[in-house]
Amino acid sequence: MTNRGKIFAIYGTVAVLSVLIVGTAMYLGNRMPEQPQPDFHSAGAEKVETFFQIEKDFTGIDQTGKQVKLSDLKGKVWLVAEFFAVCPHCAVRNGQELKSLFDQFKDHPDFHMACISVDPTTDTPERLVEYSKALGADPAQWWFMSHPNEKETHDYLEKELKFIRVQERLDPADREANGRFQHDMSISLVDREWNVIGKWNLYGARSEEGRKQDPGAYERMKGELVSRLTEELEKNETAGIENLTEEPAGEEVPKDE
Repeated sequence: MTNRGKIFAIYGTVAVLSVLIVGTAMYLGNRMPEQPQPDFHSAGAEKVETFFQIEKDFTGIDQTGKQVKLSDLKGKVWLVAEFFAVCPHCAVRNGQELKSLFDQFKDHPDFHMACISVDPTTDTPERLVEYSKALGADPAQWWFMSHPNEKETHDYLEKELKFIRVQERLDPADREANGRFQHDMSISLVDREWNVIGKWNLYGARSEEGRKQDPGAYERMKGELVSRLTEELEKNETAGIENLTEEPAGEEVPKDE
């Protein structure tokens, strides 16, 4: 074969291989399922009359050491969120968010907030009172609750309040940087009749990734939450309250714990 023939043969082989590579890539690309991406713009759920009703009660110790239960909040409009005192994200970002909401609505007698610890072993009343003072929380309107049984707490948050499952971080470096637990950072809104009527992931929308995906998500979600909360507080305070005397099932927490 002449040199000219060799050159044509080489170019021909390269061309065939190129077509095969491109074709294979396109074929695999069409068959590969798309990887799901966090969807921050829809994390603030649409306004509906009722998402679900809370069926079971939950009892714990607040930051003053007093035994309290969520059923005490029937007839009020309240926000609920997960936290633990040494979680850097809870304190820095979600804590600021919750404080902003508390300061905005604390003058309304029917407004309340409840933060439930996912780490009751560590979150003693002594630690909780320091945490609440740092956020300017009035215990009469803003509880930091700790139930003595960790598993019961996680089950209630997941199954009853429908928060994402609490997961323990096993990697030492991750645990050191982000705390023992990975947990849902959303804020849920509960109406006077114990219906969870909204859930907003302000933390995710405000994150760098959230801003990148949807720059206006945080402002939109915050506006939706404030608007819905205001609407619920302005509703007739006696509406539906006649049926709130029946308490849901739930075990009491021993007072010495």
